[in-house]
Amino acid sequence: MSFKEQQEKAKDSTEAYWLEQSELVSWSKAPETILSTNENGWTDWYADGELNSSYLALDYHVEQGRGEQTALIYDSPVSGSKQKFTFLELTELVAKFAEVLQKQQVVKGDRVLIYMPMIPQAVIAMLACARIGAVHSVVFGGFAAKELAIRIDDAEPKVIVSASCGIEIAKVIPYKPLLDNAIEIATHKPSSCIVYQREQLTADMISGRDQDWETQMSSAKGIAAVSVKSTDPLYILYTSGTTGKPKGVVRDHGGHAVAMLYSMKNIYGMKAGDTFWAASDVGWVVGHSFIVYGPLLAGCSTIVYEGKPVRTPDAGAFWRVCEEYKVNALFSAPTAFRAIAKEDPDAALMENYDLSHLKRLYLAGERLDPSTYHWLKEKTQIPVIDHWWQTETGWSIASTPFADASTQELMATKAGSSGFPVPGYNVEILDAYGVALPANQQGTVAIKLPMPPGCLTTVYKDEKRFKESYLLTHPGYYVTGDGGYFDEDGYLFIMGRTDDVINVAGHRLSTGEMEESISGHSAVAECAVVGINDSLKGQVPFGLVVIKNGVTLSDDELISELKTKVRSDIGAIASLKALIIVERLPKTRSGKILRKTLRQMIDGQKIDIPSTIEDPQVLEELTPRLTNITG
Repeated sequence: MSFKEQQEKAKDSTEAYWLEQSELVSWSKAPETILSTNENGWTDWYADGELNSSYLALDYHVEQGRGEQTALIYDSPVSGSKQKFTFLELTELVAKFAEVLQKQQVVKGDRVLIYMPMIPQAVIAMLACARIGAVHSVVFGGFAAKELAIRIDDAEPKVIVSASCGIEIAKVIPYKPLLDNAIEIATHKPSSCIVYQREQLTADMISGRDQDWETQMSSAKGIAAVSVKSTDPLYILYTSGTTGKPKGVVRDHGGHAVAMLYSMKNIYGMKAGDTFWAASDVGWVVGHSFIVYGPLLAGCSTIVYEGKPVRTPDAGAFWRVCEEYKVNALFSAPTAFRAIAKEDPDAALMENYDLSHLKRLYLAGERLDPSTYHWLKEKTQIPVIDHWWQTETGWSIASTPFADASTQELMATKAGSSGFPVPGYNVEILDAYGVALPANQQGTVAIKLPMPPGCLTTVYKDEKRFKESYLLTHPGYYVTGDGGYFDEDGYLFIMGRTDDVINVAGHRLSTGEMEESISGHSAVAECAVVGINDSLKGQVPFGLVVIKNGVTLSDDELISELKTKVRSDIGAIASLKALIIVERLPKTRSGKILRKTLRQMIDGQKIDIPSTIEDPQVLEELTPRLTNITG
């Protein structure tokens, strides 16, 4: 079946199409109901089906005779550690940790928060939760205590699983003090914490609450996977919102399993025994979908890489991993390759490695700029595929597909485009009134309901916010929050966020969170944070601050304190590119700060001065301060 035929079938015969895809899953109880509507008016997929994601990722492959195949590769240039786990070995470890969780009174439906670096134990913990029907919530290890506390209070985990430390290039970052501080700040208190002690740093343990990972594992024998409903939650993953409060995206078991198997086959062209590497972090959606679940469900070898694209030890790090493990497809963010190109513009280090097994490069997380696209195509001489999706969808909305399901011949790519909507995603470009726009006109990117399997089912404990965020703007559509257009050939171009979430090196950060941190300083009257273009990271945060009268701190002292405060409150990934002190901010008459106008001024774009501006004179005042600021 051609790609176009698949698109049409998914659109016109939705249930039949996704019934066919579901037959790739080994259900413990096959679904009879494919598509239905739940009490919240949202789509349920395979509502009466039963399965277990941990079993499908592990035990199933052992039963199929792939027990001795490598399932998980751990490569850590920052610690000098390498390790491989077969499907059989990983199954045994996951089964044991599932028992450890069970002994901590974790039962089906309980939440388990995982705050860990890029080590195998993070994957083991995730799959162990799935094994007993518990809901995991992985929090990126770079978040500070305050941000961690917010997520603890929202998810209300019975148990927290962590490690003694993370490693950033040559710096050891103690995790346990951050965790202890977060629990102290949080209203909700977990009943226990399970801590994996790394040799680089031993954490102090709190008697009665903290449990040692290895000690608990040594007495565990392992338990079998339990059957759960297709619609039961598999995980909660937090994404930043414009208000500063993160949204807990909820993913189900059944639709997610179907979507992951579909993606691995139809988007990435992977089969059992191949090696797939998503160079991301398990704390982000890419890590969930394509470090852990997607590759393992498909019977592929997957890589947990604890390092950077550069400086661990050099800009040849990615190519070394690709050669060493015979990687067939590599998935990363454009910022990684911008960093590599900056350090090694001629790709001289690439020449040191045999990349003959590497068939395709996939990029997502932010817009792939044409210069990076062309650099990669020229240097690797393999297809470079920009594809677009969100934490909320969990898998690709648009990509450059294989022309026919029976071949691995890709359709042509276009620089700057994310390709075509994937079957199941009925994408339209809407104007402010919800009217579909013709080719080459920019508008809001929206997806006509129903969404395909694997997308979010709700925002955790906040159905109202779920509907307000995605469904109410244009009834009958899921609104992505991105702007873009289709060209005359049907290629989709994503031009950026329509809200005030900025994208730093593939990490979505809320400007609201940063503004909250800055405004918490006693000297600050008001502030604005906007994302400005950056040649390496895509976007970086830039701050403008209005200070109170009578402040005795010098501007330099205040700026230094504010930068430190943001890093402390949110984490190093929220480091401000720059921060300037201004007399006032441009606002509408209703008091809304004109962030879009600020971004346009800083990036040297044509300024759209809104008719609702309170005082246009403020733009003239700011112009000399915002000229020639580059990322």
